[in-house]
Amino acid sequence: MSSHNNSSPASDPRQSSTAKPYKPPIIPPQDLPVDYSGFIAIVFGIAGVMFRYKISSWLALIFCAQSLANMRNVENDLKQISMAMMFAIMGLVTNYVGPARPGTKA
Repeated sequence: MSSHNNSSPASDPRQSSTAKPYKPPIIPPQDLPVDYSGFIAIVFGIAGVMFRYKISSWLALIFCAQSLANMRNVENDLKQISMAMMFAIMGLVTNYVGPARPGTKA
């Protein structure tokens, strides 16, 4: 038989008086990992506005949502997400509401 099934508190080597709850380490904002989805959202948003690619604007919107869901540092990430969201919305507005591109059939 195994001796691991012994449930007597006297044989427990752990000391409950020295146990402390886990506290995650505090990481400064400059040491946090890079938010790649926020960066990709900005790149796609700018491409959607500059080159008038509809798919790029939609991808920027999707990456904005992903970056918003995985936000770690509220102050810095919110600025980046809001800028990417503005580029995505501007791209969608210029693509769907703005004048047609020259050289394309309307």
